[in-house]
Amino acid sequence: MDPILYYLLLVFTGLLAGFVNTLAGGGSSLTIPALMIMGMPADIANGTNRVGVALHSVVATFGFRREGVEVASPDSLSIVAITVIGGLIGALIASFLPNLYLKPVLLGVMVSMALIILVRPSVVVPPPGTPVAKLKDKPSAWFGLFAAGLYGGFVHAGVGFLLIGAIAGTLRYDLVRTNAFKMLCVLAFTMAALVVFIWRGQISWLPGLVLAVGMMVGAHYSVKVAVNVSPMALKWFLFLMTLVVSLIALFA
Repeated sequence: MDPILYYLLLVFTGLLAGFVNTLAGGGSSLTIPALMIMGMPADIANGTNRVGVALHSVVATFGFRREGVEVASPDSLSIVAITVIGGLIGALIASFLPNLYLKPVLLGVMVSMALIILVRPSVVVPPPGTPVAKLKDKPSAWFGLFAAGLYGGFVHAGVGFLLIGAIAGTLRYDLVRTNAFKMLCVLAFTMAALVVFIWRGQISWLPGLVLAVGMMVGAHYSVKVAVNVSPMALKWFLFLMTLVVSLIALFA
């Protein structure tokens, strides 16, 4: 493929991934295959993708803050710390092991989330006025957050759905605050994972930075949509993205 065309494809893919990652999740299911088109090995693509994810998360996190979405709570530090621990462990596993089992895991997560949203949407999308639960009162949230961090550090593709399940489904934050919290967690554990992939020499910097340009632009505009869109529209967008990512995982 012509290098200019390839990098334009990366920017466009990053733009789309940055948009859907902020609103729902699954953008890495687009970006990792795009990186592998040029013959990049799976482990290098996995590491390189984190450059875009990290920079996109910075833009999205500050974007939510600029729009007045508050994520500060007594549990904020604990929620982030749990995912960072999981992310560091997951990145270490990914760095040393082949990615043989990523596809069935990803597909299972996506299909399960789609079914939950369709059959019992209140599990993932709390009704307006639902009180936020304390982390200490929800042991299952500890497991869900750690598992999300572990999976995110390992491969990242689809981790947003796991975080939504833990933050909205278990702790009962509304979807807008959940998305803001999600991006803060992704930023934190991706930075930890980046340290591992840099140490292991598993990052190709130029494609990663080109991808990041598109992802940051997508994140900037998707924050405005996330804050202003109705909860019902956001729920159906989340459902649609789970189906799309499921198909990508199935046929990739």
